[in-house]
Amino acid sequence: MTGSTFSRRQLLVASVAAGAGLTLAIGVRARRRTVRGDPDGPNPGVWIRIAPDETVTITLDRTEMGQGVMSALPAILAEELEVPWEAVRVTPVVDDPAVWFREVGTAASRSVSRSFDLLRRAGAAAREMLIAAAAEDWAVDPASCVAISGVVHHRPSGRSLTYGSVADRAAKLDVPTAPRLKHPDSFRLVGQPLPRLDTREKVDGSARFGIDVELPGMLIASIERSPVFGGTVKRVDSAAALALPGVRAVVTLDPIGQTKSSPGVWRTYTEAGVAVLADGYWSALAGRRALTIEWDEGGSQNVSTSALRQQFVREAEHPGVVARATGDAEAALSTAARRIDAVYEVPLLCHATLEPMNCSADVRSDRCEVWAPVQKQTEAQRVAAATSGVPIAKVRVHTTLLGGGFGRRQENDFVAEAVRLSREVGRPVKVIWSREDDTRHGFYRPAVRNHLTAALDSAGRPVAWTHRIIGMSIADWKFNRLNRGVDRWLVEGAVDLPYAIPNIRVEQTIVDVPIPRGFFRSTGASHNCYVTECLIDELAKLAGRDPYLFRRSLLAAKPRYLAVLDLAAERAGWDDPLPAGVSRGIAVLGYSGSFVAVVAEVVLDSKQRPIPTRVVCAIDCGLPVNPDVIAAQLESSVAFGLSAALYGEIEIDRGRVRQSNFHDYRILRLSEMPRVESHIVPSRDAAGGVGELGVAAVIPAFCNAAFAATGTPIRRLPLVRNSSPLSAPT
Repeated sequence: MTGSTFSRRQLLVASVAAGAGLTLAIGVRARRRTVRGDPDGPNPGVWIRIAPDETVTITLDRTEMGQGVMSALPAILAEELEVPWEAVRVTPVVDDPAVWFREVGTAASRSVSRSFDLLRRAGAAAREMLIAAAAEDWAVDPASCVAISGVVHHRPSGRSLTYGSVADRAAKLDVPTAPRLKHPDSFRLVGQPLPRLDTREKVDGSARFGIDVELPGMLIASIERSPVFGGTVKRVDSAAALALPGVRAVVTLDPIGQTKSSPGVWRTYTEAGVAVLADGYWSALAGRRALTIEWDEGGSQNVSTSALRQQFVREAEHPGVVARATGDAEAALSTAARRIDAVYEVPLLCHATLEPMNCSADVRSDRCEVWAPVQKQTEAQRVAAATSGVPIAKVRVHTTLLGGGFGRRQENDFVAEAVRLSREVGRPVKVIWSREDDTRHGFYRPAVRNHLTAALDSAGRPVAWTHRIIGMSIADWKFNRLNRGVDRWLVEGAVDLPYAIPNIRVEQTIVDVPIPRGFFRSTGASHNCYVTECLIDELAKLAGRDPYLFRRSLLAAKPRYLAVLDLAAERAGWDDPLPAGVSRGIAVLGYSGSFVAVVAEVVLDSKQRPIPTRVVCAIDCGLPVNPDVIAAQLESSVAFGLSAALYGEIEIDRGRVRQSNFHDYRILRLSEMPRVESHIVPSRDAAGGVGELGVAAVIPAFCNAAFAATGTPIRRLPLVRNSSPLSAPT
């Protein structure tokens, strides 16, 4: 494979420190303003340090939240660098005081895809510098040398030098701008099931999550927030709370972000509340329970799930904004032989991360430091600067491990709370949310109502498809920004319907309600894939066709869709007779540069409710980095998606969230988890995302299996509406 030249936007900087080995910084010029250092200066997203003791430390601008990114990305760099896996160490970029950084954050399954080429070139550049340093030491041609597993060999003489022994000399050399990349056939790390770099610390308990942070003199805060969306504090009596042992202060917090942000600027939103600060969490919680608060509930007490559904129904009577128009769907419907009219509904969903929201902050007159499990470090820094009044260049964000993100930790409301409280009391403060806080004060996956019509011609071929999406807008809430009136996150998974249907029309209607909403794992695809793939099954039944073969006939021009569809069907034994009482469903999705097909098998319990027993996933994510991490992400997606399909629902009553904890916001239990099989399509295509698309695809696969079992399509989620667990199968 030929070398690859760094573009004008990319920059390499070699740094020399006596006895410290080779330090190489690789990054890009900022597309937006930088948050530290010279706004026109370098913004390395990756640092490589090769020490004399042979360890290789890689500093990355991504966040580890269980998805394995801090193992996958180092493998890409270590592959080109040619170092043994056991020598690799990794650390987040913003924990390094020497690093200027660009927009830092992790979301939308883009960590590997956006960093793959840059990391390869970074590793290759460092490898060539080390080879050149060894060749200079021997006074030989670098072309006669080769690097293998952290050692440079001179093939004619048999001499060798370790990376550590030549790292100081390498640091003095110019950085190659067109390093030669390895051919994928020679990869030794990429594509292999390498052990994760964070396993040991998570097993021995040394891993530090946000909730583990401890600082000298730190107070713990628990906050009683407005029980309704947009409420404010009218009066608070804190005497009883302040009388309790360990309670040090009570602080009233006004809301932030009640008005919409400027177009294109991320909106910061926090609810009004009263914080109790104490020496420990349980003292703070006891003080919080002792507060007497009178709330001004404003107009949000009229918001309810039933009122929202009625509003959706009313809005469906009016035309929406056209998001896609292919052919003439209305004309095709008027002459079609057979048609289906269907309404599909999905509810609000909570992220339900295992680690509740938390943040530690220390605000001083000249600086602000934040320790937090956040997905968007750059945004956390901006929020901390705005909240503390400290210049942004003096704000440090220390990234901890995340106990789950799923999009919830893209928000920085908990960061704003901790910073405000630390500024108020002049001491370090850690804000800890309870599980009830997390459930009742989140940023929810929007509720959506879908009106669809699909039609067949006399030969059973689909000729028309219309889809009207009525729901809540993330783009309008977060950014006050719609592209020609369309929220791309509301319609994704619908406007990009992959099937060869000649006439397609997709419309969108936005309903504005005062319910905080945010990005959810697979965002719009989390509901639109369910809707579209379930309707495809309904069409297949109307046409008298097998659901797998029906899809296959409509994807003839989509080879990557076909590859995963065929692999999933083959490994699931689609053509084999099913055991008595077992039914199957299938679904396919392209998302974030990858493609997945899922086959789900179910049996019915004593109440005729479907129980998932087996799930087979086939994924094409381009060139796979670590098969074990990919499989783990698919298994995680199955658990997450099935939790939503079976139990997930946030209900609103008088402006209040009814659910509070895992007893009434159920997630899949270990005993309910089906057997999951994961299969990877071999590929040399560009790397795509892995962490989200399985969530969206497993929901319709499961619902289609339930449709096959009962003969009734599942048009409203969740399936189990009272949160009671499934019973043993019949």
